[in-house]
Amino acid sequence: MLAGVWDRVAGHQLDPSSVLVVVTGVVAFAAVAVDRIWRRTRNVITIVHEAGHAVTALATGRRLTGIRLHSDTSGLTLSVGKPSGPGMVATVAAGYLSPSLLGLFGVAILADGLVTIALWVSAALLVAMLALIRNAYGVVSVLLTGTVIVLVAWYAPASAQAAFGHAATWFLLVGGVRPVVELQRQRRAGMARDSDADQLARLTRTRGLLWVALFALGSLAALACGAWLLLR
Repeated sequence: MLAGVWDRVAGHQLDPSSVLVVVTGVVAFAAVAVDRIWRRTRNVITIVHEAGHAVTALATGRRLTGIRLHSDTSGLTLSVGKPSGPGMVATVAAGYLSPSLLGLFGVAILADGLVTIALWVSAALLVAMLALIRNAYGVVSVLLTGTVIVLVAWYAPASAQAAFGHAATWFLLVGGVRPVVELQRQRRAGMARDSDADQLARLTRTRGLLWVALFALGSLAALACGAWLLLR
């Protein structure tokens, strides 16, 4: 019995065809590029963004007090600790880079054939994240995302899991770029005076545009590297 459960958890990934890789890439691009779809799918990027803040805060010795996810796809992660210094800078900087970095990690997972295990680990992390959510919309968003992942991990055949894994990886890589573009648009319109980039500018006594540029370079580099590895 335990062996059967382990087989379901560990899964078995089939070698993906080039068609699957390309098609899932196109689907992911559409999920980011089409505004009507992006307004829904962007919630996933926000979850990863805020999780990046949270994990980095814990890694740098800060104490998390809560995470909020909003219906306009914005989010907020609160932590307690020194209000300046490397730990605070790293915590604030982590958000916009987290989807792209997780996308690169997804590429490595796909290469090792560990999609099913990665799905269960993702579901477990979302459960842990639930304990930190401080608003109803955030709870619903995380629960829905986790439910989709569990259903795919438990019921979907290997071919469907491979397709899901590639689509999710592509989506993280492509979806890591658009929020940076949106950030600069909001800053230019004077609508993001307390954005991550502007907080970092105050913390480091630099310009917010410099941090936007760093976010853009990081996300584009991750997309280029990830695409090359997936398509080769």
